[in-house]
Amino acid sequence: MIVDMGTHIAPAGVADFHQVLTDHSRYWGERDLRSLHLLALVQEFGTTCLVARAEDGIRGYVFGFVTPDGTGYVHLVATRDDARGTGLGRRLYTAFAEAVERHGARRLKAITSVENTGSIAFHRSLGFDTEIVDDYNGPGRTMAVFHRDLPLDVSRP
Repeated sequence: MIVDMGTHIAPAGVADFHQVLTDHSRYWGERDLRSLHLLALVQEFGTTCLVARAEDGIRGYVFGFVTPDGTGYVHLVATRDDARGTGLGRRLYTAFAEAVERHGARRLKAITSVENTGSIAFHRSLGFDTEIVDDYNGPGRTMAVFHRDLPLDVSRP
């Protein structure tokens, strides 16, 4: 568990998953990404699905897992609207990287839509290489695909 500025990062539980869905718009605004939130990830990959808790609730979360080839895959990462710009996203990524390394991961991967310029800038600031891949998520669904080796040192790209 990581504790920083009143926020505790720890494995997510079922109740946390349901709270994230209840507060969905606080993390994602007008974008409805509830269908990407899979309880099975929390159930099966509990040590790599993390929430940042504070007295006022869940400020952010990262849901991911380790693939058989040693990749720590970030399925979702989000910070609550009032926690943006505080470094919480970086702390969540650090905690996730540490968790997946304990499970043998040697690299990180994530994807986003090419329209999500905020996510692209954030991942680049963490030192991810970015590749734009046509039809990555089906015909006509171009995605930005991020890769970087571990360890993750967020103090430098």
